[in-house]
Amino acid sequence: MEIEKFKEDLKLIGKRVNQLKDSIGTEEATKTSLIMPFFQILGFDIFNPVEFVPEFTADVGIKKGEKVDYAIVLDGVPSILIEAKSINEQLTKHDSQLFRYFGTTTSKFGILTNGREYKFFTDLDEPNKMDTTPFLTIDITKIKDSQIPEIAKFHKDNFDIDNITSSASELKYLNSLKEFMTNQLQNPSEDFVRFFVGNIYDGMKNKQTIEKFTPIVKKGLNQFITERVNEKLSAALNTSVSVKEDEAENAEVMEVQLENEIITTPEELEAFTTVKLILRDTIPLDRLFYRDNKSYFNVLLDDNIRKWILRFHSNANGMKITLNNDGKTSYEIASPIDITNYKDEIVAIVADYLN
Repeated sequence: MEIEKFKEDLKLIGKRVNQLKDSIGTEEATKTSLIMPFFQILGFDIFNPVEFVPEFTADVGIKKGEKVDYAIVLDGVPSILIEAKSINEQLTKHDSQLFRYFGTTTSKFGILTNGREYKFFTDLDEPNKMDTTPFLTIDITKIKDSQIPEIAKFHKDNFDIDNITSSASELKYLNSLKEFMTNQLQNPSEDFVRFFVGNIYDGMKNKQTIEKFTPIVKKGLNQFITERVNEKLSAALNTSVSVKEDEAENAEVMEVQLENEIITTPEELEAFTTVKLILRDTIPLDRLFYRDNKSYFNVLLDDNIRKWILRFHSNANGMKITLNNDGKTSYEIASPIDITNYKDEIVAIVADYLN
């Protein structure tokens, strides 16, 4: 399996989901148009009913003959159970259904999916009993580079139960930690704030003190992350602007933005840097600026709002960009680096300004 092609194929599936999601209304349509192609990319013969078994019988207690949507059978043994739902359905309310199936077969892994989100389960907590928490969750439309190697372990060519299980425990708790940190960065809990206050403040740690320090901790952590991201992006650009100058400038911007409840995210900074990389041979990079607001992130020429080049949008539904061309064209993207796919259009927009 060639990892770069595998990565590209996964991103193509993500684009397919974004293109078709509004046209799909049933579970069956989700299966055939989104879910089966995903498992085909994983190397399984989806048209071989001996390997990729539809309506696999999974006897559940006294309820005999209950079926799971698919089972992947390798060497005659069910290895992965797949429960599919419509793309219009949330997955959380269906976890117990797959949980029931899991304990009735020899399968070591269960996957719950609606064609966009994939939740991978195993039995880390208790043998032969599916965990209530997935060890890996992916959104195929916003797949992260760090998730590619983990998904690749489920490719038929690589599939090794012991190898996947050995990394599943670390993945489970690593993902839980990242989810915890994401929540704390947005809404720090009292215990979380108290930990930091205990290390930076010698006075009384009463409720009033915790309330006082909560916005400070939130601002400080978000600013710290932004500065670290900016440092890496500045190094990638290899411009004459020093990292310290960039950090200081962005720290000031962050402070103003935080006061207005607008936080420039790492993804937005990555989008800005990607545009700079695209235009580095077209204009001096000190002519590029950004302005953030609650609706979108603007990339501007000469810090002039009338000369906007690109708008970057990111929310729970995914990411997209809008280009300031004649048609104000919008494109859905999986990550900010995908902006490079529209290099020619971005260069043309700036060329029009220069002319």
